[in-house]
Amino acid sequence: MHAISQDIHGAPDVLKEVRLPKPVPGLSQISVAVRAAGVNPTDWKHRAGGGFVDRLPLVLGWDVSGIVEAVGYGVTLFKPGDEVFGMLPYPYGVGSHAEYVTAPARAFAHKPAGVDHIQAGALPLAALTAYQALVDTAGVRPGQRVLVHAAAGGVGHLAVQIAKARGAYVIGTASAPKHDFVRSLGADEVIDYRSVDFAEALQDIDVVLDPLSGDTRARSLGILRPGGVLVSLLPGTDPDEAARADELGVRVETLLVEADHAGMKAIADLVEAGSLRAHIEAVFPLAEAAAAHTLGETDRTTGKLVLTVEPQGS
Repeated sequence: MHAISQDIHGAPDVLKEVRLPKPVPGLSQISVAVRAAGVNPTDWKHRAGGGFVDRLPLVLGWDVSGIVEAVGYGVTLFKPGDEVFGMLPYPYGVGSHAEYVTAPARAFAHKPAGVDHIQAGALPLAALTAYQALVDTAGVRPGQRVLVHAAAGGVGHLAVQIAKARGAYVIGTASAPKHDFVRSLGADEVIDYRSVDFAEALQDIDVVLDPLSGDTRARSLGILRPGGVLVSLLPGTDPDEAARADELGVRVETLLVEADHAGMKAIADLVEAGSLRAHIEAVFPLAEAAAAHTLGETDRTTGKLVLTVEPQGS
């Protein structure tokens, strides 16, 4: 099969198209013929050598949408020919930027029939991150005030939609040119982080989702109401954070996304209901993965980047 691999860490040009053996599913695994695979910030961080996975050579990619090619012993959820989408177990189950991938069956769910593989391939890692942060960790309820930082980003734009589907009052931070986009997702308020200090403009927030950490994480604590929760996607840097959180009567959690069959089914349900959709910034063929990384690293994209894989023989 064709795959995008790297032998060294570095700039996007370390990514090369290679030929690798087609994988065979093991116990409780399925083999998926990949049709689309999202590209996330964690991909270019790992490519450059700043991620959790340090083995080389390395085929990147965690998002998958495709067609079940074969099933291993013990799999009952799927049959060959089923269309599925999911996230390979993060971080060590990497490898979806290829024509085929194997992974535990329960990392996947049936692809919603109403969307194509590009849309489905954009969702898993970012949508699972948002869902596990807002639903599993924070338990967002109707009427709660939820602040989503970087609300136009890959995780953020899906988090706005998930929070709205839960009945929350949603506030997003984004640059001014992206305000209309964030409002179109359902946000009730949008704050221009370049001209407004959210820490002064907001109070009595129940849940903050913070993919940025650093100063943003530290200042978000002060806007939470007692009993509120800050869910961060990056480690904190303030050694006094725990003591300050205790003093304020709030909770701080740092989330690392996990492969999750139930979560993928919930995301599929939201998609089917019309409550969740990924914004696709750009689509690249698999062979142009380096170009996708180059674009992603500008930090100017809205929503998601996706690689597509043509069926063999087409």
